[in-house]
Amino acid sequence: MQNIKRAFKELLRYPSAIVGIVLILVLVGVAVYTLFALPYNETIALWRASEESWKYNPRNAAPAWLNIFNSKKQPLSFLMNTETNPEALFVEERDDGTKNIIYTYTFDYEADDFPQDLVFFFTATYSDRNPFATIMLTTPDGREIRVADVGVDTATTYRVSQDQRLIKKYNTTSPQEVLLADPNITGEDLVPLKGTYTMVIDILTSETDSEISVELCLHGTLAGPFGTDHLRRDLTIALLWGTPVALSFGLLASVGTSILTMGFAAAGAWYGGWIDELINRITEINLVLPFLNILIMIGTFYSKSVWTILGATIILSIFTAAIKTYRAIFLQVKESGYVEAAKAYGAGNLRIIIQYMIPRIIPLLLPTLVIGVPAFVFLEASLAVLGLGDPVLPTWGKIIQNANQNAALYNGWYYWILEPAVLLMLTGLAFSMLGYSLDRVFNPRLRGQ
Repeated sequence: MQNIKRAFKELLRYPSAIVGIVLILVLVGVAVYTLFALPYNETIALWRASEESWKYNPRNAAPAWLNIFNSKKQPLSFLMNTETNPEALFVEERDDGTKNIIYTYTFDYEADDFPQDLVFFFTATYSDRNPFATIMLTTPDGREIRVADVGVDTATTYRVSQDQRLIKKYNTTSPQEVLLADPNITGEDLVPLKGTYTMVIDILTSETDSEISVELCLHGTLAGPFGTDHLRRDLTIALLWGTPVALSFGLLASVGTSILTMGFAAAGAWYGGWIDELINRITEINLVLPFLNILIMIGTFYSKSVWTILGATIILSIFTAAIKTYRAIFLQVKESGYVEAAKAYGAGNLRIIIQYMIPRIIPLLLPTLVIGVPAFVFLEASLAVLGLGDPVLPTWGKIIQNANQNAALYNGWYYWILEPAVLLMLTGLAFSMLGYSLDRVFNPRLRGQ
């Protein structure tokens, strides 16, 4: 215990170790929060759900905080309904048995660019006759524009950008831009008219017991803290869930590999003979095997499950060059006086290996174990980028793969690749800084440097 306290105090002398520990604690905190805040089954069901489940999100929208750094402000996505705007609803029952349901949504538009779309989500309950809705837009300069007349079904979605009548009327593929454009500025490049807009949805129904709700959603070019992908999914979910997946894979692979490698090396050095010879021959064969190619074959022909890939990674990483390094150290420890004394008083082979030989190498094992974590994290991400990631889990590598498949860099969606890439780099930096600091503490030749 005193040695552990002394080593920890020595470790805290290095700023790189402190930074590494802080980053690792943050990553672990995010992983723990994710597991409790986003339950596995719910997250997987949501991430693999159809695009309709993400209908409130725009497609390929960058993070909202990018507006802080842009002089040209991009439109933020927002949703308006009776929960956020209870005063928007007005109901009028007429003497002729019909009923008017009017939704009035008022919003300020101060962006320097146009939104992707204006979307209306209708949900109705009725018996025989469909309700009928008229959508009117009042601009900041007082103009009233009749946007559309919509027959409402039980679930109807009206998108301004897909209204063929508006596309023909304004001779444009983006009618939402014409509706929000400043009429005083002419030319090919339209400019948004800033100010307060009022959207009135006047619904007429011939059944007084029918109920119709309307939600107005503006799909901007920015949405959420981390943006969205090509299926409108919030990347926050994949980035958060990628943290426990990456840490679990990296830690389990590094710990499992290090312990098993050390165990086989100790057994070979102690028992010698055919056991030592067999371990050496397996190691030499394994050293010439194409590690990544084998994992690719397993993922292609057998299973892409993260647990299958983890097991294969550990098995293939046991008999590496490290086993020969440990064996050389154990051969020296085997000849130590205290080991000879343990043999003299009748200690068993297993007891000598576990209690007398392995503890001598643990100080050298810890830095290697910590430094090995980012290598396995990058390995998991690399396999996912190659299309061999777990088909169920949302991970950092899966995000990069989806971004590459949809030409994110060519379309200017840099956030889609940079966000998981930065998290991968921070993870590698954190464990590397801590690992190299541990090496300075436990390696006598580097101590004090």
